[in-house]
Amino acid sequence: MNILVTGGAGFIGSMVTERLLDEGHTVVVIDNFDDTYDPKIKERNIRRAREKKEFLLVRGDIRNIPDLEKCFTNRQIDIVIHLAAKAGVRPSLLYPDIYYDVNVIGTLRLLEVMRKYKVHNFIFGSSSSVYGNNNKVPFAENDPVDEPISPYAATKKAGELLAYTYHALYGINVYCLRFFTVYGPRQRPEMAIHKFVRKIFNEEPIVLYGDGSSIRDYTFIDDIVHGVMNCITRIKGYEIINLGESQTVSLKDLVSHLEKIIGKKALINYKPIQPGDVRMTFADISKARQLLGYNPSHSIESGLTKFVDWYKKEVLEK
Repeated sequence: MNILVTGGAGFIGSMVTERLLDEGHTVVVIDNFDDTYDPKIKERNIRRAREKKEFLLVRGDIRNIPDLEKCFTNRQIDIVIHLAAKAGVRPSLLYPDIYYDVNVIGTLRLLEVMRKYKVHNFIFGSSSSVYGNNNKVPFAENDPVDEPISPYAATKKAGELLAYTYHALYGINVYCLRFFTVYGPRQRPEMAIHKFVRKIFNEEPIVLYGDGSSIRDYTFIDDIVHGVMNCITRIKGYEIINLGESQTVSLKDLVSHLEKIIGKKALINYKPIQPGDVRMTFADISKARQLLGYNPSHSIESGLTKFVDWYKKEVLEK
């Protein structure tokens, strides 16, 4: 298959891209290499992919229709995996306009170009943040998601709605995948686990917002890639699907796990909980198991150990 991956030089996108290439697909990646974090990190992420003749890179922006059309005119695209986004809850409170522009307008323009080039399969990277402070656990796909508490969450919900509109109007098959706190090798440097590991190694204080009791469903990157890959031959109709580990870990327990793996105590500064932060995330993955054969297999201990091993090799030793 010929597959377009938007944001394909990022954390999740580059891992999906490599797996697609390993399984014999042709992959077109569009990425704008923005400076939210060091663009050299993204260049390293796709270094292995660029060695393969089945890989094509378009340096462009999903908001720019001519950039998008380069992706569709170079190959007859069979499936679009849309992972390009402005990510992060807290920054979206400071810059809501750019989040709306990239995540909503960018998604709309991508869908329009898909319609023009008659591409009928769309896998959309959504987020567990759409559930807001949902009181029912675990979170199921049919729970109400009408009360997002950050602009980022609102843009992801908007993306799901736009995707449904294009499914209803033009028959595009859509799977919206709600990712739950993804971590692992290549995780963005500003994300909590990456930041905590860096600061523990450097013996610098880490900041915990709240009392450390907030809980997350941390999902290892290999399990997310497994879920995305299983969509490719199954996508049909319109579905929203949770991809999580379906295990929860408190913030303070997360730090304890890292202390044990690294062999150093963390220096901790507690600060008030931040606007936009949810109390918990917890995925009901029964639908993913049924539709995708999804079977996450990484405990928090094994996943964190793999991340710390990667960090030592790729960051500390370079």
